[in-house]
Amino acid sequence: MYPLRVSQRLLVTLFVSQSLFSAAQISIITLHSIAAGILGGSDAAAGMPTTVVTFSQSMMAYAMGILMGRYGRRAGMCAAYGFAFLGAALGLISVLQGNFPLLLISSVGMGIARSGSHMSRFVVGEMFPAAKRAQMIGRIVFAGTIGAIFGPALVEPSSRLARFLSLELLPEPFLAHTELALTIMPGASVTQQLTTGPWVLASFLLGISFLIAFFLLRPEPALVAEQYSELPPQALGGKSKHTLRELLRLPNVQLAILAMLISQTVMSTLMTITPWHMHLADHSNAQVSFVIAAHVLGMFGLSPLTGYLIDRYGRVTMMVAAALLLIASTIIAPLSTQIPYLVAGLFLLGLGWNFGYVAGSSMLADALSGAERTRVAGFNDMLVAFCAGLGTLSSGFLFGLGGFLFVSVGGGALALLLLALIRTLSVKQLALTGA
Repeated sequence: MYPLRVSQRLLVTLFVSQSLFSAAQISIITLHSIAAGILGGSDAAAGMPTTVVTFSQSMMAYAMGILMGRYGRRAGMCAAYGFAFLGAALGLISVLQGNFPLLLISSVGMGIARSGSHMSRFVVGEMFPAAKRAQMIGRIVFAGTIGAIFGPALVEPSSRLARFLSLELLPEPFLAHTELALTIMPGASVTQQLTTGPWVLASFLLGISFLIAFFLLRPEPALVAEQYSELPPQALGGKSKHTLRELLRLPNVQLAILAMLISQTVMSTLMTITPWHMHLADHSNAQVSFVIAAHVLGMFGLSPLTGYLIDRYGRVTMMVAAALLLIASTIIAPLSTQIPYLVAGLFLLGLGWNFGYVAGSSMLADALSGAERTRVAGFNDMLVAFCAGLGTLSSGFLFGLGGFLFVSVGGGALALLLLALIRTLSVKQLALTGA
């Protein structure tokens, strides 16, 4: 038996490493599309790294779940941070050499890293009793707030660091597209727009994340989790008792996955197109940033409170709240292009995602144990990332068909579907358990 303080220490370890990972990742994302647009020489190229990251994450999430089930959670988290470090280092080289294909390869590394880092919520959740599980998952999700706050803020300091290290050399492809760069960030110098700083600092932060996980994520979290499993535990590295198909037939597993999938899809679709919607309405970049900041606050800022509410009132109740918040956001956001409506709509969109994502993660952690838990969690993250990728890709198409209102109606319809699924699958689960 491990005392509760061991679980708490491991939670702090993962929170610190995840915060560093999130800050590093978001600092890169801040300039990713600009670097891609300049190196690729087109508007279409600007969106390619994000797409590559999303689909790489989707394709590798299931494999990452199997890896954690077979070799342990520590091995999986170290692998995630290792791929992140490799992706950041390759990104730095690609910018220095003006190599667009290498930038896309670096995005693959970041996508694989995200597939592992997102599993941290299950790693944390299983180390605590079910009555506290959602609170602990909420705390690790809150680590995303650190990245959201400090990631963009690190761009300028990292640029100064890169200049100090003589890593601000402008390759020929950058110089050839200087005019394009200046249209993306008017008023800034070429060096400011083409900085390698985020990649330099990200490599450093991700290296620290790896070292923290490697040396401090001990004892193995899966061994600590066995004492809190309500189901017969699987031996670390042992073969799962049930097939994936059998596990996916469980109503509570289906509901957990669908809650996360629909919440993520609705959020991604509306959030992706909002900056363009505001641009067409003649809003300034500062106003766009303010609205997105409100959205990020809704997504991550209240996660500890979300976890408490889920443990207090139940997973299903908070899934219903998530669906209602998503519906409210799709009604409020398209009412007007005025800032108060957009702020309220995007904040509720983020909060609805938070409720659905944390409640779904908690229910999935409750439903399974051991290797089965990580395998299904990996499949879930694969499916969620894939649908989110489809959502971001389709947002522009839907916007072209009927504007922001059309996108919002589609999101609202999905949220209504979630309400119906909650009712149907909850009844099935009650019948199955005989409650």
